[in-house]
Amino acid sequence: MPIRRLPETLANRIAAGEVVERPASVVKELVENALDAGARRIEIVLSRGGRELIRVTDDGHGMGPEDLPLAVERHATSKLPSDDLLDIRFLGFRGEALPSIASVSRLTLTSRRARDDLASALTVENGRAGEVRPVPHPKGTRVEAELLFAQLPARLKFLKSERAENEAVAEIVRRIASARPDVDFTLVLDGRSVRYAAQNMDSAGLRARLSDVLGRDFGPNAIEIAAEREGFRLTGFAGVPTYNRATASHQLFLVNSRPVKDRLLLGALRAAYSDFVPRDRHPVVALFVEADPQDVDVNVHPAKAEVRFRDAALVRALIVSALRNALGGTAGPRIATTGADFAAQAFRAPSHAARPHYPVRGSLALQPGFAEEQAAFDIAPSADTRADAEEAAEPAGLPLGAAKAQLHDTYILAQNDDGLVLVDMHAAHERLVFERLKKERGRAASQVLLVPEVVDLAPDEASRILAAAPELAEYGLGVEPFGDGTVLVRETPSALGDFDIKGLVLDVADALAEWGAALPVAERLDRLASTFACHHSIRAGRRLKPEEMNALLRQIEAEPAAAQCNHGRPTYVTLSRTDLEKLFQRR
Repeated sequence: MPIRRLPETLANRIAAGEVVERPASVVKELVENALDAGARRIEIVLSRGGRELIRVTDDGHGMGPEDLPLAVERHATSKLPSDDLLDIRFLGFRGEALPSIASVSRLTLTSRRARDDLASALTVENGRAGEVRPVPHPKGTRVEAELLFAQLPARLKFLKSERAENEAVAEIVRRIASARPDVDFTLVLDGRSVRYAAQNMDSAGLRARLSDVLGRDFGPNAIEIAAEREGFRLTGFAGVPTYNRATASHQLFLVNSRPVKDRLLLGALRAAYSDFVPRDRHPVVALFVEADPQDVDVNVHPAKAEVRFRDAALVRALIVSALRNALGGTAGPRIATTGADFAAQAFRAPSHAARPHYPVRGSLALQPGFAEEQAAFDIAPSADTRADAEEAAEPAGLPLGAAKAQLHDTYILAQNDDGLVLVDMHAAHERLVFERLKKERGRAASQVLLVPEVVDLAPDEASRILAAAPELAEYGLGVEPFGDGTVLVRETPSALGDFDIKGLVLDVADALAEWGAALPVAERLDRLASTFACHHSIRAGRRLKPEEMNALLRQIEAEPAAAQCNHGRPTYVTLSRTDLEKLFQRR
């Protein structure tokens, strides 16, 4: 078959296939154009999920009548002052958005500059442009795309339901709005309006905008991030580990104000939170990477959804270190404010539950079963009721307060200035041991056993243990071969004291089998430390003395990462006086 030039309309439709995948793609391109034009107010209107109408109106610089025909031509752009494709300082730059959209819809472009008396309008219907005509319109630009894919039924049938398309558009707008708190965004989906009011371009304004985008609970549960390394700057907010979600949909990454979904950034985020969040949960973050345009290639994806960094390892290291420093900062442990809401909800009796009526004969009678339930509720004597206890510790100024009781030999009940604290003593101590082991890695003190421990294993288990011997030695566990399927333990970590050596070795063998050799060495070491910590931490069912409980509370306060255990679960919850008053309907 001979080579031939494709008709312009067909070439535009092929380009549209790369740029215009669905209504959300149209909205993304048009909103980015509005931001590039200096808009401070942007309104996005959709009808029938974008099939019938997509309209984006802004108050930007606008265009003159001579610009409109060029704006709908392929590869015509005002955003590349030079021919250097690595010097890109605008969101849009390829010059394909408007002609691509016009090739698959009826596009009407209306725009006016501040110096013009009248606006100019141009209509392009399925790739065929009409004449420029004068019309009344305020300063700025309005782009209307009607009957999207109406002439392409094969493309139209691949669109999802109107609700799904609306949700995709809302997600695009949320991501773009997170980068520009100074811009007022209004989104109207089939008559329902959502507004992101303009904020100041400072930390408080960004936090307020992100709370609008990610949910009102994000603001009080987020830690500010600010770090810089060799020309790359990282800012934004990261949710505390106990504030997490079931999916990764609440993670925002922006590179030079451009929303992206990048594997490198996602991998760095997972590595940073690996010690803090359960594997089936996802942190909530909004991270902004800023760099010289020469160090970032944004032209690697037709829809500009991915980027490539000149030094990917540097960016990953910057993100991991900045997040870990923030999560393990000096402000002390933090739990999500929603934890108190969850705890309060758990304490509340169901409002719909019928209140049983028990007749009282003579003196006041207890409800049936009450005495039995009270006896089953095992509360150890508190610090200030034990006969042999010293004067009770006062909670003044202590975040976790003073221990008052031990419940079911598992939880510590403490009182602080603002309410009460319930601590899972095993989970909290496990985290403390884990952090201590990590800090001592490579120089951990070990104790030589007078009688070495012989541990019998399956041949494959023994092989894995011996292969990991250098890593185990990092924490003071010395192992060596002792015949087929047997290892000899000569040294144990001093930090662990007395523990079940054989049980630890068996657990390590199981863990190594689960991880395989795919994990990086640093991550393998951290997981080994977590396994070690499980064997030394205070077990549920152990009765603690008042001074032991208070000592544990003070250690938790001193360790910033102690708000969650090694598996990402909360180690304590708090109920303020306000929460307590709400529980008893005092307010």
